[in-house]
Amino acid sequence: MSDEPIKLAEGAMAAPRQSGRIENHVCEFDECGKRAPFGFAKPRQPSHWFCFEHREHGDRHLAGVR
Repeated sequence: MSDEPIKLAEGAMAAPRQSGRIENHVCEFDECGKRAPFGFAKPRQPSHWFCFEHREHGDRHLAGVR
């Protein structure tokens, strides 16, 4: 690895940083409502969020199992 900073292509602009932005997700499991730090998503599809207790439902979502 190099210590050189990454250079953008000519004419490209970096996306603006949104410092301090925190998204609080809620577990999608029926009637849970706990904080959900575990997000699961397939490419180009909406993400699904689960708490620690219901995290295995996210694993099943990725595997396509109901």
